[in-house]
Amino acid sequence: QVQLVESGGGLVQAGGSLRLSCAASGRARSSYATGWFRQAPGKEREFVASITWLSGSTNYANSVKGRFTISRDNAERTVYLQMTSLKPEDTAVYYCAARSSGLNSYSQREYDYWGQGTQVTVSS
Repeated sequence: QVQLVESGGGLVQAGGSLRLSCAASGRARSSYATGWFRQAPGKEREFVASITWLSGSTNYANSVKGRFTISRDNAERTVYLQMTSLKPEDTAVYYCAARSSGLNSYSQREYDYWGQGTQVTVSS
């Protein structure tokens, strides 16, 4: 089993920055891919970014390209999401997810493990 724990959410003004962390424990393997998803009130959960543990290859949703950066620390088994130039529409619960296949994916159905989520609120 793999456990994922997110942290770093909070309240920030528009234009500000936050860094989310996702710490993996249990049987998390270095071959996994990790993604960030978010769900705003009344909306479906959507893909934000993903990264492969081995090569560090990344994918981003168009809505966050140029503003968010996903990275990983293999030794700490932690994935980060650096969010800058935040907008009110970025307000959501952000979830970390891991995919045992090791390849990036935009589809939440292809992720095997999920964290509990962390709230990000951007005020205008």
